Formats: sequence, C-alpha cells, structure tokens
Amino acid sequence: MSMASGVEGPSSSPHRHTNRLAKERSPYLLQHAHNPVDWYPWGQDAFDKAKNEDKPIFLSVGYSTCHWCHVMERESFEDEEIGKILSDNFVCIKVDREERPDVDKVYMTFVQATSGGGGWPMSVWLTPDLRPFIGGTYFPPRDHARRPGFITVLNRIMDQWQNNRPNLESSGERILEALKKGTAIAANPGESPPLAPDVANRCFQQLANSYEEEYGGFRDAPKFPTPVNLMFLMSYWSVNRSTSEGVEALQMALHTLRMMALGGIHDHVAQVSGEQLFADVAKDILVYVSRDLSDKSGGFYSAEDADSVPASGGPEKREGAFCVWTASEVRELLSDVVEGTSGSATQADIFMHHYGVKEQGNVDLEQDPHGELQGQNVLIVRYSVELTAARFGISVEKVNELLASARGKMAEVRKSRPRPHLDTKMLASWNGLMLSAYARVGAVLGDKALLERAVQAGHFLKKHLWDAERQTILRSCYRGDEMEVEQISPPISGFMDDYSFIICGLLDLYEATLQTEWLQWAEELQLRQDVLFWDEQGGGYFCSDPSDSTVLLQLKEDQDGAEPSANSVSASNLLRLSHYTGRKEWLQKSQQLLAAFSDRLTRVPIALPEMVRALMAQHYTLKQIVICGQRDAEDTTNLLAAVSSLFLPHKHTTKATQVRLTAPLLESDSHRERLVLLAPSGVNLCKEIEWMRLLGKGTVSVVSVKKDNEMLVLVKDASGRKELKAVNVFLGCNQGCSRSKRRNPSETMVLFLKEDTVIVTFIPVLMLLDADAESFLCQRLPVLSSMSQQDGVATAYVCQDFTCSLPVTDPQELRRLLLDGHTDIQTE
Repeated sequence: MSMASGVEGPSSSPHRHTNRLAKERSPYLLQHAHNPVDWYPWGQDAFDKAKNEDKPIFLSVGYSTCHWCHVMERESFEDEEIGKILSDNFVCIKVDREERPDVDKVYMTFVQATSGGGGWPMSVWLTPDLRPFIGGTYFPPRDHARRPGFITVLNRIMDQWQNNRPNLESSGERILEALKKGTAIAANPGESPPLAPDVANRCFQQLANSYEEEYGGFRDAPKFPTPVNLMFLMSYWSVNRSTSEGVEALQMALHTLRMMALGGIHDHVAQVSGEQLFADVAKDILVYVSRDLSDKSGGFYSAEDADSVPASGGPEKREGAFCVWTASEVRELLSDVVEGTSGSATQADIFMHHYGVKEQGNVDLEQDPHGELQGQNVLIVRYSVELTAARFGISVEKVNELLASARGKMAEVRKSRPRPHLDTKMLASWNGLMLSAYARVGAVLGDKALLERAVQAGHFLKKHLWDAERQTILRSCYRGDEMEVEQISPPISGFMDDYSFIICGLLDLYEATLQTEWLQWAEELQLRQDVLFWDEQGGGYFCSDPSDSTVLLQLKEDQDGAEPSANSVSASNLLRLSHYTGRKEWLQKSQQLLAAFSDRLTRVPIALPEMVRALMAQHYTLKQIVICGQRDAEDTTNLLAAVSSLFLPHKHTTKATQVRLTAPLLESDSHRERLVLLAPSGVNLCKEIEWMRLLGKGTVSVVSVKKDNEMLVLVKDASGRKELKAVNVFLGCNQGCSRSKRRNPSETMVLFLKEDTVIVTFIPVLMLLDADAESFLCQRLPVLSSMSQQDGVATAYVCQDFTCSLPVTDPQELRRLLLDGHTDIQTE
C-alpha cells in the first residue's frame, strides 16, 4: 500500500506504508517514510495542496537523534487511527530542523510565545498561507491524567477549523504581528555599542548567580553543555586576572569542565588516558569524531542517537543502551583478583568503586521517566585515582594500569553491541564548527594529524558545500548508498550560521596553518554573507534570506545557546577580517552589529556571552603579533608554537585599515629628521601623545603639538643619522589621553614613512610573512613589507598598550612578552 502519490515502488515492498519522504535524503525524514501518514517535505507541493483543498497544515519538526521525537513517532505517527485522522484532515509536513533552521526558528518563536515553552518534537498547525494558529511540542497519543492526548487535540482543532475559523485566523494573525514587532532588533541612528566593562561585569554576575557549585554548570538539571559560557568566563578572567571576580570566573569554567570530564557525559570506556586532563578529553572527543562521525570525503556527520537496541535484544530501542552497564556485566568481565589489594579485591571491585557502579544501578528514578535505565549504570568518576589507590592499598600507578586495562576490555565488549543510529547528513554550519575545533586543538597541542584533518575538512567544504558558480554555500549534503557524497535537487541554500561558522573555521584554519588560501576564501564568503543577510536599515544579520516569502518572520538570532548565535560569531569574524584585509567597512559593520544588540547586551548579557566576548575584543587593548620567517623552518615553528600555547582570547581582534596623511613638512634641509605630521579630517592624533617609537633600534620624540591633528616630531635612528628616507614608527596614545579624544584601544597605529609619503595603518595579528603570504597580505597591508627577519632568523613583532617590543627571535622571550604584556621601550 502506498499512501503517497509521489512514490512508486514494487508491490512486494516489505513496508505496509510508504510516503513521499522515501525520496528524501535527510535521515530524520527517512525515519518517517513508512508511517501511515501522508507526509510531505517542506515545499511548494504541500503549500499548493493546502490551498487547493483549503485544509490546515500540520507541521511536525524534529531531528533524527531526538529521544522524544522517537517516542512521538512510535506512539502517534505509527498509529493507524492517528495516521488516518492526520491524512484525511490536514496537509502533513515533516521538517528536519537541522536542514531547515529558518523554518524551525519561525515556528519555535510562535510556540514559545503562545505556550511559554518549546522543544522537539514541535507540533504546529498553520493556515494554508503558512500562518500559525496553534502550537505545542510532544503530545501523548491519548488522554492521560489531565493532559489531552494527540487524538483529542486533533479533533478539537478540526472542530475549531470548521466552526470558528475566522477567530482562529485572526488570533494567529495578531500573534504573528506582535512577534514581528517583538523580535525586531535594530540600532537607533547614531547608536554606539554599550560599554564593554559594564556589560562583561553584568554577564559575569548573571552567570555567577546561576552557577551550580557542586557539579558545575548553570541552572538546574537537565544541563546542556554551553561552551559560550565557558569561553566568556575564560576571556573575562584574562582581563581581570588580579581580581577576585576574575579568579572566580576561571574557577567556574575549570570546575565545570572537570565535572563534565568526570561525569556520565564523557565516554570513559573510550578514554585515552587519565593524565593531562583537558588535553586528553579534547583528544578523546576528536578521536571519537574522526572514528565514528567522519566521512571519507573529509566531512563530518551530524550525530549519533542516544537510543539503541539493548545488547539483550528486543524490538524497541532504549535510551543509553549502547553506553550503560549492569553490575553483573562488569563483575563477569573484570573478575580477576588483584594481588596486593586489601581484602583480595577484584579488578571489578576497583573499577566499580572508581566509577560509581552500583548493584541496583546508579540512575535515579526521576531521571528515568520511562524506566529504560533500571538496573543500569552510567560510568561517572566518583573518586580521584589517589583516593581509589588508598582505598585498596595499592599504588596510583597500579590503579591507572588497572583502570586502563578494564576500559580496554569493556571497549571490546561494547563493539559487539548494536550501534546507535547514525545521522549521516553533513551540515555546512556544524562542519564549520568542527573545522574550528580541529584547527584550534591541533595548533595548541602541536598535533600535525589534527591539523591535517582540519585541512581535509576545509577542502571538503569547498568541494561539496560551495557552489562556485552561484557563489553560494549549500546547507547540507548526504552520504549515499555507495558511500559517495550526494546532493538533493534542488539543494538547500546556506543560511546565516553556515556562512558565519565556516568563516570562523577558515580563520582558525589560517591561523593554525598560515596557508593564505583559507584566509582568501574567508574574505570571499564574508562578502557574500554581507550581500545575502545584512540589514542595511537596522544593522546585524538576518538568520535567513529576507527575500524568501515562505519564511514569515525575518529573525536575528539573539541567543547564544548550545551553539553560538551567528551574529555573535560574525561580530568577531568582522573584526578579525578587518585587520587581515584592511577593509574598514567590516570594522564598522561589527560596531553596527553590536549597537543593534545594545538593549539585549545591556539587560541580559547572559543571553549573549559570545557576543559579549566580541564587545570586549573591541574595547580592550589587544596583542598584535607578526612573525617573519620561512614557513616550515624550525625557528618559525618554534615562535608559532609559543603563540599557540597561550590563551590569548583577543589576539585576533586588532583593527586593520589604512589612512593616507599629507606629505611630511621638513623644517629645513639641515634638520631632515624634524617632521610635521598632519592628519586629515576624521583622524584625531590626540593632544596627549607623548612618544613614538621606531620599529627596530631608532626613536621618535614629539617636539610640539600644534593642533589636535598636527604635531612636530623628531626622528633619529640608532646611529644618530638625520637623513632617513625610509622609517617605520609606531604611533601610540599614552594612558593619559582623554576618553573623548582617545582612539579605539584596538587601534595600534604604524607610521610608514617612505620618502615624502606617510601612511597610517594598523597591525594585523598572527601572520606569517613568507614568499607565499606576501602577495596576499602585503597588497592589503603595505606596512608589512617593512617588517623582516633579524640576522636571517625568524622574528616576531608584538604590540600591546600602544607599545611595541623590539623584534624578538627567542620563543621564550616571545612567550614572556605575551604573558606579561610588557615590552622594552626606547624613548628619547
């Protein structure tokens, strides 16, 4: 039997029902291809049917690894009675929220506004013109206690559609109009971003108030990992190291990370080792992704399910079945007696003590509403290795050896268990996030294999998710039946988060490999993002293409959650790209974006911790690093390693733009070192500037200041020569500058004097100047051509607080400069 007219198949099909979703490539949609429901994918065919038959639309949104989505499918969408009600009275549309985040965001906004909550599966009823009028999440199939069942809900909606339709439609219309006004985010004319220190302090206080001290994390269970919170806390610490608040911020971040590493969210059976905790956990994650979530093309799959068939068998999947253990399983597998232990303990005794395994299971009833984990144990580190060693009277080394051996045995046994469902959809945005992860971890740990995997991911994105002809990112691609990469027709065009996350990943990949092809592609993608999503009136970026008429709300994501919002990431991307490319308009866009979110940043910065980081990066004085050397030479690698080994949250945010000044006026032929610098309109050189410094071993002194934008300076090189035809100096505003006249603290200026031309530019950060990079970087930032190796060895230039160090060639000296923030200054 085939309910869907769009599907043809052999009559001997093993499935009783087959619908249109059988033609889709999304694993989530394919999971519903054999429901007794006449499902449509999101598209014009479904919209036309609703209009032609004048039926309401039932929109069901979820994703393939969603536990409650599986529950509702099993209880309702596989039910023959419910399937008939749905198919006869509604046009039923199934959406994978990971494929169509734009659709998901619009209707989730409606559900949250009308019900006070949200989640997946999401159930929304729409008019034929796609306007929502009723929404909810999971419904049980039939009435239970005081909660109406799905059948009751459907019958009530059918009755209201027939007998009270005008009120339904007008109510939905009013809500939609209110949402359009309530979700509008725009900067007022002339508005500036809020003050970063105030916003950062408030964000810290809000996080501290919601912090859970025992197990880490924020708010009550269930807790989801929120990297944006932890990254903000570490960035906050980096600029408040000497304060109690800064120390508390770091403690909150580290304790949360430790508790996640020790807890059930971490797969201890596949653990690499018990030392160098954070590095090892990072490696564990990337080893898992490389092994289980990677396509041979270089892409990354979306997810593995939480549910799977138990090892004992049975028709139904259970949550966590692949990862949990009974006490009897552990005792049978680890039965060997360990010599030298108190009480002749077995390996199982030691393992069960260390990981909290209990005979009756260690999952509380309130955390197991369906009873799927009765008698099961989630492995959680309950004691340190030292305490476990003391408990059994053996050495720490022996405990580490026993635990590693036990994990290895359990990993082998687990291989025989039925694996969870794998969602092999490859999303552009999530591949961008993984690209960042591999690039950053590879750079910090100096791991060439991780960097090679990052480069492979970059090539995958460009080959399979970039339409060069249309200059468009594609949202997704899929693993085919023959393990090849497939695309649907027509493909889904990329959304805002696809662009922003890939650009961030490419910038991270460039900084990790210093291969300019990735920087060039990031620049190209940012230009396209601006064309497709930028709001010229209000600032900031829309989540989806504003020209798509099927998306009723033009939203700007204003929440950093499990993923950072695309606008938060873009605020940093624009800053980074502005200093790499010299495009002043990108710095201005970043400021306009932050200004558009001023109200949210001021009132509830905890909602946008990643954007707060971008705001901090605009405010605080930053470190700028330029390394001159041969790409693969050992001395260059050592300098790069010194930079990568440190946490420098704002190192990528210096401004890169270029302003041409009038030619310097010479006082006389006998005093060629005396110059008058004149700034054009809009460039304030600041009255309180007291010194400038030559790049290298020369000095520059201010002789007098005539006007805000005009000064007389004295230039001498180290030998005291007065005739200087090519001089490079750093111009900075000292700490005494008034706030009104002081330039943005991220603007460390470089004066490049050559014959009778003076150029003011700004140093970009962590760039390698070699033959391959020179053509791209120096074309955009001419001042870089003045920087060179010292005595033929790799050389680093570091600037901070408007003070630039002498060139350094020693990695330890570079590390000291980056850690201490102090530079040796020469003044007249």
